[in-house]
Parts: sequence; C-alpha cells; structure tokens
Amino acid sequence: MLGGISIWQLVIIAAIVVLLFGTKKLRNVGGDLGSAIKGFKKAMNNDETAKPEAKAAQAAQLEGKDADFADVKSTYGKEQA
Repeated sequence: MLGGISIWQLVIIAAIVVLLFGTKKLRNVGGDLGSAIKGFKKAMNNDETAKPEAKAAQAAQLEGKDADFADVKSTYGKEQA
C-alpha cells in the first residue's frame, strides 16, 4: 500500500484535484507533459544520429592539429640544428 495511503484516499485526492483545477486544465497539463516527453525523445534520437558525424568532425579537427604540430616541430628542428 503506498506508505499507508489506501486506494480510497488516492481517489479522494484525485477528486479534489479535479475539482480545484478542472478537467480542461488537467488535459492541457497532460498534453504539455506529453509534448515535452516527445520533444525530449526526439532530441535524444537526433543526438544518437549526430554522434557518428560529430566523431568524424572531431577526428578531422584532431588530424589538422596534428599536422600543425608536425609543422611546428619540423620548424623548430631546423632552427636548432
């Protein structure tokens, strides 16, 4: 039993909530919550599909940095010799 709360107490609480807020407002809150969850799932799916592209871009950046480092290293190597 949910921490000492019976089913009848939950029904009474639900009835009070419906009386206070009304069914239209509760429907709007439910719709907003559903669209928020849908948007969150869509963002998570977009993130998963973007991961391979992001990894490729990151690898390209690292290769560019490695090439710059090699140029600097060869320049310093020539000056010290």
